[in-house]
Amino acid sequence: MKIAVTYENGEIFQHFGHTEKFKIYEVNEEGITNSYVVNTNGSGHGALAGFLQENGITTLICGGIGGGAQMALAQVGIRLFGGVSGNADDAVDALVQGKLNFNPNVKCDHHNHEHDEAAHECGNHGCGHGTCGIH
Repeated sequence: MKIAVTYENGEIFQHFGHTEKFKIYEVNEEGITNSYVVNTNGSGHGALAGFLQENGITTLICGGIGGGAQMALAQVGIRLFGGVSGNADDAVDALVQGKLNFNPNVKCDHHNHEHDEAAHECGNHGCGHGTCGIH
C-alpha cells in the first residue's frame, strides 16, 4: 500500500489543491517500509488525483480539500483521510495503527468567505484549522 500526505516542512500541508509536495509512504503489514518526498511539478486541483494515481497511491492524508477534488480521488479509487493536521510521519503511524483522528466530512470553503480574500490562505490562520472544515 502507498500512502501520500500533503507535505511541507515535516507537517501536513493544509490545502490539497495548492500542495507542492507529497510525502509518499510505502506500507506493508509490518509498518512503514520506505518514505520519500515527491514534487507535484505545479499540478493543480484537477491534475493532483491523476498524479497520485500515476504514482500508485491508494490512500491520501491531507488537511482541507474541496468537494471536486474529493470526487476526483474517489473516481480513481484513492481513500481519503482529510481534516488532519500536525506531523506527517505521526499521522501515517496513527493511520497504520488504526488511530488516526480525521474528519470524514472535511471540506475547504476558503473560496466562499465574506472577508478580505487577500488576507487569507487556507491553513494560515493561526491555529491551522480556520474554516477548512478541520474542527
